Amino acid sequence: MTGGSTYIVSLPIKWVRDCGLNSGDSLTLIPQNNCTLLLSADSIKDNRKQESVIEIHPEDTLEDNFRILISHYLAGYDLIKIVSSKGFTANERKFFKDATRQRLIGIEVIEESRNEIILQSLMNYHELSLEKAIQNMSRLITSMLDDVIYALKNHDMELARDIVNRDNEVDRFYLLTVRQLKAATEDPKMAEKIGIDRPRQCLEYRLVTKIIERIGDHVENIAKHIINMDAIIPDNDPVFAMSSLAQKVFADAIKSIENKDIKYSNVVINHARKFEEYNDMRNGQKVHSSVSEQMGIITESLKRISEYSADIAELSINMKSENRGK
Repeated sequence: MTGGSTYIVSLPIKWVRDCGLNSGDSLTLIPQNNCTLLLSADSIKDNRKQESVIEIHPEDTLEDNFRILISHYLAGYDLIKIVSSKGFTANERKFFKDATRQRLIGIEVIEESRNEIILQSLMNYHELSLEKAIQNMSRLITSMLDDVIYALKNHDMELARDIVNRDNEVDRFYLLTVRQLKAATEDPKMAEKIGIDRPRQCLEYRLVTKIIERIGDHVENIAKHIINMDAIIPDNDPVFAMSSLAQKVFADAIKSIENKDIKYSNVVINHARKFEEYNDMRNGQKVHSSVSEQMGIITESLKRISEYSADIAELSINMKSENRGK
C-alpha cells in the first residue's frame, strides 16, 4: 500500500519482456466475475497482426490442404500466407481462391504470386456480432426447412438441389462463430465486441452453433434423398406432420436461446417428444418399396432435427441458471 489508499502490484519481468512492453506503455485491468483481474497488454497486441504460413504438400489433395487453411482461419490469424515451393498451377490457384470466397467469411485474397497466395481477414466484428451470426444461421435453416417440406410434397428436384447448396452458407457462418469464440476466450476486447460477458459463455455458444450446424446437415440430407426419390408422397402421409413439428420445435428452440425463459424452454423440450407419436403412426403405414428406404432416412433426419432443437432449449435453461449466479 502506498499513500494510505492505493495498492500497487509489481509485474513479472519475464512477462513484461515477452510482451515487448516499455516504461510508459498502457495496460488494461479488467475485473472478472470470480474476483480475479485480467491484465492485458492491448496497446501492443492491437498493433501486431497475427500471421501464419501454410506450406502446400503436393502429395496431399487440395481439400486436405484447404482443411489446414480452415484450421488457421479458426485459430484467428489475420494474415495467412499459402506457399507452394513448386509454384501453383492454374487449377490450384483457382481452387484456393474460389474455396476461400465460398466457404470462409471475412477472408480475402490481397496478394498473389507464382509461389504465394496471401489472405487477410477484413472482418469488422462490430458489424457482425455473435448474436447476428447465429440469427443468420437460424434464418437460413428456417428457409431451408420451409423449402424442403415443399420440395418433398411437390417432388421439386430443382428446389432440393438449391437446398443442398444453401447448406454451404450455414457452414460459413458456423466457421465464423468458431473463429469468434476461440478469439474471445483469449481476448476480452474481442469478447466484448461479439457480445460475450463471461468466458464460460464461449463453451455454451460453441455447443449451440455446432448443434445448429448439424441441423443444417440434416436438412441437406433430406434434400439429397428427395432428389433420389422417384415417387410423390401422398398428402396424408404423417411425414408432413413430422416435418411441421420439427420446423416448429427448431423455431421455438431459437427463441428460447434469445429469451432464456426456463418455462418456455421446457415447453419446447416436451413438444419435441411428441415426434415419436408421429413416428409410430408412420411405421404402421404401408409404404411403396421404391421410396421406403428414402423415407426412412428422411424421417430419421427429421427426428434428429427435433432432438437437436430440444438440446438447444436445454442449453438455454443452463445459460439462464448460470446468469442468475452472476
